Amino acid sequence: MANNNSTPSLVFFGTPEFARYCLNSLVVAGFSVKAVVTAPERKAGRGKKLTPSVVKQYAIAQEIPVLQPTHLKDPLFIEALHAVQADLFVVVAFRMLPRVVWNLPPLGTINLHASLLPNYRGAAPINWVLINGEKETGVSTFLIDESIDSGAILQTRILPISDKDNFGTLHDKLLQLGAPLLKETLLGLKAGTLIPQNQKESEFLNPAPKLTAVNTQIVWTNTLAQIVNQVSAKTLKQTIKEKVKELNDNLTPGQPSPKAKKVNKELTIHNHTRIDPYYWLNERENKEVIAY
Repeated sequence: MANNNSTPSLVFFGTPEFARYCLNSLVVAGFSVKAVVTAPERKAGRGKKLTPSVVKQYAIAQEIPVLQPTHLKDPLFIEALHAVQADLFVVVAFRMLPRVVWNLPPLGTINLHASLLPNYRGAAPINWVLINGEKETGVSTFLIDESIDSGAILQTRILPISDKDNFGTLHDKLLQLGAPLLKETLLGLKAGTLIPQNQKESEFLNPAPKLTAVNTQIVWTNTLAQIVNQVSAKTLKQTIKEKVKELNDNLTPGQPSPKAKKVNKELTIHNHTRIDPYYWLNERENKEVIAY
């Protein structure tokens, strides 16, 4: 797409749906996306077929050149970025970039992050604000530097968190809030109207590390509020799998193994009636100890 004097040319870095939505927003708005950088194909689905990211699929449909480096310091990759001659790089849900990459464009490298920085730096901010029971979150644009999500902030937008929010609903709300903020930030950088603000460090900041089976395991003896927060931060499939594993681990000899399956977003365990898992958690008679 042709560039004009008011919109900067860019290279877009991203892989998941959050990134694809933002990329589409920029393309529709008339930004000149000279290339897209996304993760190499990974095996997915039952057949374990190599599947391109949604960002790559979108870029191909829009006839945007795609780069998929295995190593971000690869000289051939750096050379390809040099050749593009973009005004800036835009990063949404991608790996940490080395200095040799983020220091290339004249206007810098911009990241859209799904939290109110400096709080919740890391790979999973949406999940962790829910796990910790936060009442608000937001999106931030900032200039990438040497450390993870620590660069000077350009703009932010605040979003209240509803008691009914879960990972899916909050993800979509932040996506719809972040895409227009990203456009506004890029235009502001091009016009020279934005003043980057250094992040304020504090010992009370919450991290947002990558989710693992250990740091997100639901402890079913926690308070109801803690369990609901953890369930909200996960997919239904993850929650059912953990609950069934816990039931299996506590079986007495001769007891039938419980079975669980997803049926119209409802929970089925052994011969019990199907119920919505959130309703199930909130309606237990014992509000402190959850036991099925």
